[in-house]
Amino acid sequence: MSNHKILTIDNLSLQEFDSEAELIPLLTPEDEEEMNNEELPLSLPILPLRNTVLFPGVVIPISAGRDKSIKLINDANAGGKIIGVVSQINEEDEDPSKDDIHKIGTVARILRVLKMPDGNVTVILQGKKRFEIDQVVSEEPYITATIKEVSEERPDENDTEFTAILDSVKELAIQIIKESPNIPSEATFAIKNIESQSFLINFVSSNMNLSVKEKQGLLSINGLKERALETLRYMNVELQKLELKNDIQSKVRFDLDQQQREYFLHQQMKTIQEELGGVSQEEEMDEMGQKAKTKKWDEKTQKHFEKELSKMRRMNPQSPDFGIQRNYLELFLELPWGEYSKDKFDLKLAQKILDKDHFGLEEVKKRMVEHLAVLKLRNDMKSPIICLTGPPGVGKTSIGRSVAEALGREYVRISLGGLRDEAEIRGHRKTYIGAMPGRIIQSLKKAGTSNPVFILDEIDKLSSGNSGDPSSALLEVLDPEQNSAFYDNFLEMGYDLSKVMFIATSNNMAAIQPALRDRMEVIKMSGYTIEEKVEIAKRHLFPKQLEAHGLTAKDLTIGKKQLEKIVEGYTRESGVRNLETKIAQVIRNAAKAVAMEEEYNKKVTDEDILTVLGVPRLERDKYENNDVAGVVTGLAWTSVGGDILFIESLISEGKGSLSITGNLGTVMKESATIALEYIKANAKKLGLSVELFQKYNIHLHVPEGATPKDGPSAGIAMLTSLVSLLTQKKVKKSLAMTGEITLRGKVLPVGGIKEKILAAKRANIKEIILCHENKSDIDEIKAEYLEGLTFHYVKEMSEVLTLALTDQNAKNAKILK
Repeated sequence: MSNHKILTIDNLSLQEFDSEAELIPLLTPEDEEEMNNEELPLSLPILPLRNTVLFPGVVIPISAGRDKSIKLINDANAGGKIIGVVSQINEEDEDPSKDDIHKIGTVARILRVLKMPDGNVTVILQGKKRFEIDQVVSEEPYITATIKEVSEERPDENDTEFTAILDSVKELAIQIIKESPNIPSEATFAIKNIESQSFLINFVSSNMNLSVKEKQGLLSINGLKERALETLRYMNVELQKLELKNDIQSKVRFDLDQQQREYFLHQQMKTIQEELGGVSQEEEMDEMGQKAKTKKWDEKTQKHFEKELSKMRRMNPQSPDFGIQRNYLELFLELPWGEYSKDKFDLKLAQKILDKDHFGLEEVKKRMVEHLAVLKLRNDMKSPIICLTGPPGVGKTSIGRSVAEALGREYVRISLGGLRDEAEIRGHRKTYIGAMPGRIIQSLKKAGTSNPVFILDEIDKLSSGNSGDPSSALLEVLDPEQNSAFYDNFLEMGYDLSKVMFIATSNNMAAIQPALRDRMEVIKMSGYTIEEKVEIAKRHLFPKQLEAHGLTAKDLTIGKKQLEKIVEGYTRESGVRNLETKIAQVIRNAAKAVAMEEEYNKKVTDEDILTVLGVPRLERDKYENNDVAGVVTGLAWTSVGGDILFIESLISEGKGSLSITGNLGTVMKESATIALEYIKANAKKLGLSVELFQKYNIHLHVPEGATPKDGPSAGIAMLTSLVSLLTQKKVKKSLAMTGEITLRGKVLPVGGIKEKILAAKRANIKEIILCHENKSDIDEIKAEYLEGLTFHYVKEMSEVLTLALTDQNAKNAKILK
């Protein structure tokens, strides 16, 4: 219903216009009957209304601004106060003629005329009866026309349908008043107090929010029942519109209220922050913009940053996305875009640093210095990607630190052991709550330069899971053709890693996927010799542990002989980690004596070592005697370095079966089978009877049974053991051997030679039999480590047997027939 025309008690009393005016009561049925009985004049001055329709009985204010209208009102007010009111067909007409007005109108009485300050006239009119223009008499100074009354068809008093329609009209009117926020609630009393049926319909029709055309249509309906039904239809539509509008407004108002509340709280927080001396959000963003101007990034990166900063300015500071966006931009600003440390290419100084930090490892240090030399000559900072592989504790990680020191670069390290999530390398997409960049980008941020020495520790320990394969993500990092634009999911930009010097470390190259292994230059690091371990302990480990335990060289010293005893009797490793632990144990014992003011030996003795560390438990790799037939010393490679192992064989009466024990793998079992079949095929050459293989069972064993063993390198040792068993001849004293065999009796080369040679020397072996192709491996080992060892290089198995077996019968030799 219309909000500015609704009739209230106040309206009827005309208090808005004149405080002295008497109350004009609502039209009663008696008033209506009296009005209907009044005679209409033959002609009336016609007042065209531009934007409304006057209904009988209804009081409305009309504002007149046209000269003709003002004159008409003044003349009528001075005379009989009765005029004819019709609505214009076209609202835009300023001077409507007889053809521009509707034929059906309402006779009105002027209740009051008010002159406004702007020269316009406001007139209060009350409708009386409907009329129809019969003929226009004149159009000057205003339209005057003869009229005729339009009769109104009223339903019977007992018409229940009409009564129901009127009740519905009242109910809907009250609902519309409640739903409309602009209609005062007092209007409900006016609706309830209307007793006249026709006036109720006219009153509601006049106050509905309808167009002039629609209201004119209602006024033109002669039947009161039909007019009531049409009015009811319009009211239903208006109520539906109001309910829909209110529903939409309530939703919008809730969102707006929430935003206003958040804005108000944010403004309060901003004020509090400023009072406490903090930085407001706006100042923080401005500061980011200023800092961005100092960064050395390209135009593409600059545009991306400005776009993201502008996005942040439009965000609500209380939303979770705001925090993520701030973290993103802070990372952008903290990354060392185009920041490079200057390389120091003093190769002699680099050699000194490497020698100072690492004893031995000559080949590794040589290779690292060569890489630095290439960097110096090329001078483009494009660094190699190196993988140092070797047993634990040999100094792979510390080599990287020394290289960083020698080059003057920052040093960063990430441990890849157990990593199973690809996002740890590439980062999370920043749409996720708690998203952050991958470890590569985080480490560069920590380093502060874009060309650090980057250690990828334990690269062979990567594993894949439901979250992807991190080793596949590293393919891009370690590919010189791709890593100039490494894409991190969180950063959403390519970052140049081509100047980073990546050094990966691993214990087992076989565990690294081939594509990743192919991208790296592998440098093998073998275990230390006893002499090297003693020197490392003397120069580095012992002084380091003294300092860690609060002692000095004046408080405790140790000789090389005692260090060698610790190395041989209490450690079994290629590196020096366990050795450092044992040295720390010895020093702790002295530290306790110093703290308790007890007497102790300031120079560590053998007795002190026995007291502190107990009886040596790891001297099992000493050479054992060769008195018994079938016992041969082999050489093995393990993940912690070289070792010696013993091949034992036993013969007993039976049906010619071969038993193999010692927790051996498939390859090692096959080597034993090959050895026996070779012996059977060459029995006559070896002076053996064919019947032996049918009368006796052979049992071959490799201690220790709890340790898994596999590989082909024990082939010649197994064959020698079996021939010694079947001939009951002794094996040469202090002899060890390693090599693979074939059915033709050929000896093939094997790996891990340096570790095996060091193990042989530790075990006091004097002679070693190797394949002739392994001679190149021996040539790479320092001559000082080979002192006291004699090497025999062979091609055929027959040469091995000639060198290994003696003519002496074994102890308690059996007579085999």
